[in-house]
Amino acid sequence: MIDVNKIKIGDIFSEEIVNNLTRTQIVQYAGVSGDYNPIHTDEIFATKVAGYPSVFAHGMLTMGMTGKMITNLVGDGNLKNFGVRFTNQVWPGDTLTTKAEVKSIETISDKTQITFEVITENQNNVPVITGSAKASF
Repeated sequence: MIDVNKIKIGDIFSEEIVNNLTRTQIVQYAGVSGDYNPIHTDEIFATKVAGYPSVFAHGMLTMGMTGKMITNLVGDGNLKNFGVRFTNQVWPGDTLTTKAEVKSIETISDKTQITFEVITENQNNVPVITGSAKASF
C-alpha cells in the first residue's frame, strides 16, 4: 500500500495483473459471474459463428483484475471511486499490466484525496482498459 505522505503528482505505480491468461481462467470467470456467453467460452461459436479469432475474456474479468491492483495500491477501505472504459479485447495468452499515475492530490474535509489515471495494457503495450480511480486517506 502506498504511503500518502511520500507520493507526488506524476508518480506511476505498476503491477502485472495476469501472466498468460488461460481459457480455463476465462471459463472459471464465466462460472463465477454467471455470464456464459459463448463468445467467451466456446471456441467454435466464437470463431465460426461470431467471426472472432478466438474466445476472449469478459470485460468485467479484466476490470476486476485491474481493480485488485488498485486496492492493493490504496487499500480496500480507501478506494472511493473506480471507473473504466474497455478499449480492446483480451485474448487467451495475454499478459496484462496495470499502471496507475497520480494525477491530483487534494485535501478535502481533513482527508487526502488522490486521483489516479489507470491504464491496463497487454504485452504489446496496447491499452485494453483506460479509466480513473479516487482514494481517500
